[in-house]
Amino acid sequence: MHVPDGFINAPVSVAAGVVAAAAVAVSLRGARRELDERTAPLAGLVAAFIFAVQMLNFPVAAGTSGHLLGGALAAILVGPYTGVLCVSVVLLMQGILFADGGLTALGVNITVMGVVTVVVAHAIFRGLLRILPSTRRSVTVAAFTGALLSVPAAAAAFTAVYAIGGTTDVPIGKVITAMVGVHVLIGIGEAAITAATVGAVIAVRPDLVHGARGLTTRLKLRVDGALVDAPAAAAAPAPAGARSTRKVWVTGLVTALVLAGFVSFYASASPDGLEKVAADKGIDEKVEEHAAANSPLADYGVKDVDDARLSGGLAGVIGVGVTVVAGTGIFWAVRRRRTEDLTATSTSTAPSTSASAG
Repeated sequence: MHVPDGFINAPVSVAAGVVAAAAVAVSLRGARRELDERTAPLAGLVAAFIFAVQMLNFPVAAGTSGHLLGGALAAILVGPYTGVLCVSVVLLMQGILFADGGLTALGVNITVMGVVTVVVAHAIFRGLLRILPSTRRSVTVAAFTGALLSVPAAAAAFTAVYAIGGTTDVPIGKVITAMVGVHVLIGIGEAAITAATVGAVIAVRPDLVHGARGLTTRLKLRVDGALVDAPAAAAAPAPAGARSTRKVWVTGLVTALVLAGFVSFYASASPDGLEKVAADKGIDEKVEEHAAANSPLADYGVKDVDDARLSGGLAGVIGVGVTVVAGTGIFWAVRRRRTEDLTATSTSTAPSTSASAG
């Protein structure tokens, strides 16, 4: 659903840019409460994983494909504020390095693909967890549902933006019917990927899933051949900081590199939902050439590398590497700022506490 340059006029693109900048600013502040020494590097990994999986277009209808948007996945794994930042990092890397998503439309893309998907998915996810049993399965079900509905919501949001600032005269009724219709199908794929990923992480490290915090599983003991709940004291989990995230981080990074560097070669070559609707309805009549069209990595291929498989694989690996480095750097900076704020707060309160004690 990457909106290219030329779909939306300049005033609305600027307005969307302001909205996106405000959302990023709020998210930077909110992410300070979500990130700690474990989740900061994992947030960078989540961004890289989303980048990799977005290269895997899957067929959804005749001549149409879809790919992960990632807002729901990021919100559930690392929190909604950090999730907006994850998707924003991915979109920035894609726009600058790979000519995917217009640079003048970056604000539109962050608003639609980042903010809307995260807000909708997180709201649905949290709402379902309030009424479902407190189990791992409930987290997976809620993740599936939130991801499923976040995609058509993003399609509707794009249609709303297009209704205000579209550069071609196309009946909005036809646009929203086509956009929501195809993105409901894409949402099924989004939901399956999101639920599978969240379920896999919960199975090995539920403490690393933001959306599963507070979820505990009673330790089972085998007594006379039967499994029974262990006493509460024995079932108490180890301190959160006592377990390393290195194994999860390495496994996730290797998975992202394999997906982007190898599996992406077998992705569907059909246009995605927005491209298909734009071509069918005439939305793309005034599309403009991307400002980074001559980038060495444009269109997810390495310039001057003739072998298509090698070119695409190298581009994918480079993209994952750049995204994980950029994302991790940003999230560590946010985490460091939180630490400085907490230190300043404790320092400022210490004298008053001492004075009171005196």
